[in-house]
Amino acid sequence: MLFKILRKAAAQFPYMPQALAMVWQATRVYTLAWGVLLVIQGVLPVATVYLTRMLVDGIADGFKAGGSWESVRPTLILVVLMALVMLLADVLRSITSWVRTGQSELFQDHIRNLIHEKSVAVDLAFYESPEFFDHLHRARYEASHRPLSLMENLGSLVQNGITLVAMSAVLVQFGLWLPAALVLTTIPALAAVLRQHGLQHDLWLKTTQDERRSWYWDWLLTSPETAAEVRIFSLGDHFRAAYQEVRRRLRAERLTVARDSALYEIAARSLALLITGATMAWMVWRALLGFLTLGDLALFYQAFNQGKQMMGSLLESVGQIYSNSLFLENLFEFFGLEPEIKGPDHPAPAPPALKEGIRFEGVSFRYPESESPALSGFSLTVPAGKITAIVGSNGAGKSTLVKLLCRLYDPGSGSIRIDGVELRDYAIEKLRGMITVLFQQPVHFSAPVRENIALGNLELKESLAAIALAAEGAAADGFIRRLPKGYETLLGKWFPGGAELSVGEWQRLALARAFLRRAPVIILDEPTSAMDSWAEADWLDRFGALAAGRTTLLITHRFTTAMRADIIHVMEEGRIAESGTHGELLARGGRYAQSWARQMQACDRSRSINCAAEGRN
Repeated sequence: MLFKILRKAAAQFPYMPQALAMVWQATRVYTLAWGVLLVIQGVLPVATVYLTRMLVDGIADGFKAGGSWESVRPTLILVVLMALVMLLADVLRSITSWVRTGQSELFQDHIRNLIHEKSVAVDLAFYESPEFFDHLHRARYEASHRPLSLMENLGSLVQNGITLVAMSAVLVQFGLWLPAALVLTTIPALAAVLRQHGLQHDLWLKTTQDERRSWYWDWLLTSPETAAEVRIFSLGDHFRAAYQEVRRRLRAERLTVARDSALYEIAARSLALLITGATMAWMVWRALLGFLTLGDLALFYQAFNQGKQMMGSLLESVGQIYSNSLFLENLFEFFGLEPEIKGPDHPAPAPPALKEGIRFEGVSFRYPESESPALSGFSLTVPAGKITAIVGSNGAGKSTLVKLLCRLYDPGSGSIRIDGVELRDYAIEKLRGMITVLFQQPVHFSAPVRENIALGNLELKESLAAIALAAEGAAADGFIRRLPKGYETLLGKWFPGGAELSVGEWQRLALARAFLRRAPVIILDEPTSAMDSWAEADWLDRFGALAAGRTTLLITHRFTTAMRADIIHVMEEGRIAESGTHGELLARGGRYAQSWARQMQACDRSRSINCAAEGRN
């Protein structure tokens, strides 16, 4: 068993230098100071042991001399020295605690920054993979602090090792076999410690998904985003039962590991106690025979006892090093994730405005782990400086076009070109800088209104005039003026004093954010889906001026929005079914005309109901 554990530990060794280099890179000064403090603290216990022997022998000599001042004075000096050593040890512990806090804070910020950097750098596809979320969960909640813990464990190992070597030198004078006996007491404990940490790491890997499930159920029960539906549909008991079931599984597995570890530890400690008891009995017997003085016996007891404690601490450090090294593999696996979407070595220059437009040529694409293609042999032209609308049912592949055009994914085959240049030939940041996007589900940032809009173009974050102009273009200026502090009003309920918006108001704010980026390509995915008919009409009246001279791709279910486009494409099952202007498509009497008729009938029914309600009032 022990050899198997040691082989497993050796397999993790390559990660240790990387982890230590990471700590050194982030906390050089603190790490140097901490190392000096460890060496000093490692030597102090030896001074305490020798002072103890001298003090006991001095007291014994003082009694023999009748307690005269001359015999007592050296003993008092030893007492003062002992007190100073103890005071120094306490002071050094306090200084070490302060140094460790500074080191920890610096390193935690450093490691979080690395995790955030990697999380932003990986492809969007990673966020649609449960395996990625397992990696992220392990890196964020466990593995991130392991390099610093490893450094601390190694420091403790060095400090305790210095003390142990010194104590062994003290014990050798009483018998060469005593240091060996000290080591012998720790072998069972070593096996117990390594076994326990190995079991805990295996359990951690095994329960990662259940840990994430428990977090998910907890989020459903406590999140403001879910609070209304949980109450309306009486879901509280259902979600609580699901959470408790996951927690029961986790609890049972952890208790099983804890029980097995406790039994193994009891056996190891019992064996160590027998060896310690036999050693102490032998030393007392020698003292009774007159081979040792009381000071010698006190020295031996302190040296052996502290040596045993040091061995225990040493083993715990070894166990922690083993445990942390197991977790390091998960951390560096996360840092080793590489995006597949990369920019070219020699990127093409990004045009300030489009001259030809955008072309999808024979594009096929399948989402990761999906069996059916989202697009197959898809071709489409979006002319420069025009408004192109794409309509179609859910799942037709409309939003996939947005992700491919922004290079959040690359197509499996075919090409996408902007002004004749393949997307892969543009630098990724430059490509995305050419495009401004309103996604179907925009983010609700808990920040002031001004900042919410400025996130669309941080270069204009100080220009309130530009921000207000974007808000006006998105028909958001009206409700912003009604907020308590206007553009300085904090939004959302994450922080005190925040104001909440309606779904339609959030969408108009996201539109303003998209418009603030003065990009040559505008992509709007369902821009009016959360607006009422009055807000939609108001926005459409302003939209033409905003889109003038820019290439616009408008994805919508609402034909009242699509009819404003220069050309409309009807999309079905990943292909274009029909194309034309609003009038041409109506005249053709195809899928678009049929859907238009149904929407108009629904609008007429809605108006009739509203009128009837107004008549009753």
